[in-house]
Amino acid sequence: MFYTKEKLKKIGFKSIGDNVLISDKASFYSPQNIEIGDNVRIDDFCILSASSNIKIGNYVHISCYTSLIGEGKIVLEDYTSISGRVSIYSSNDDYTGLRMTNPMVPKEYTGVRHGPVIIKKHSIIGCGCVVLPNTILKEGVSVGVLSLLNGEYEEFSVYSGIPAKKIKKRQKKMLKYEQALRDN
Repeated sequence: MFYTKEKLKKIGFKSIGDNVLISDKASFYSPQNIEIGDNVRIDDFCILSASSNIKIGNYVHISCYTSLIGEGKIVLEDYTSISGRVSIYSSNDDYTGLRMTNPMVPKEYTGVRHGPVIIKKHSIIGCGCVVLPNTILKEGVSVGVLSLLNGEYEEFSVYSGIPAKKIKKRQKKMLKYEQALRDN
């Protein structure tokens, strides 16, 4: 089941567009920091926790069991697709042992780093991927399943692996369809 338009308004998003389908099993923390465009679908058991800002463009799909979490900005531009069980983090603990970890420890004892995650137009992230802070997927990036993303990724390229490495260039035919959609 999807939330009704009235219930979506009551959640308290910063902004919400038209034709938005959000599962009533999705969870939102700090919805006042979440912007949602037109023609967006968010499936069951997704978690969006916006300590800072989450901005979702138009024609975006976020599949089941996906999470967008952290104190840094997260942006999903138009025509992006996030497959199931993807974890997007704009904050990350220090795992070296130099600092303490977990959100219940006072900040002065932890080494959490924050940074933006920007997913540009026509990008798609496959099932089970993990995206770390300070990551930018330029326009048209395609990422294979179970990949780890950390850094900047070249436009219209296909990546896969841990860490994700470029496999090949990606076709741009979807741009023709985007134009046709705009013309209608």
